[in-house]
Amino acid sequence: MSLDTRPRLADPDALFALLVEAHRGLDAAASRRLDAKLVLLLANHIGDMAVLREAIALAGEPTATRSAAAAGPAPPGAPPR
Repeated sequence: MSLDTRPRLADPDALFALLVEAHRGLDAAASRRLDAKLVLLLANHIGDMAVLREAIALAGEPTATRSAAAAGPAPPGAPPR
């Protein structure tokens, strides 16, 4: 299996709102703990070290590269990303 970076969320704005709400009222240290716990829970759910290595490498790349990869290929007829 390889990392699937195609957009798959039916409602990405709802996920963003959920994450913002989860962090509401937390100090910086508690916010980092929440993020760390979430990463570990999702990594356990994925369970594939090759996929996790690929995700960690991609997350460490500059934002422009990460955004383009996460967006996937442009649809036919659309300008390139």
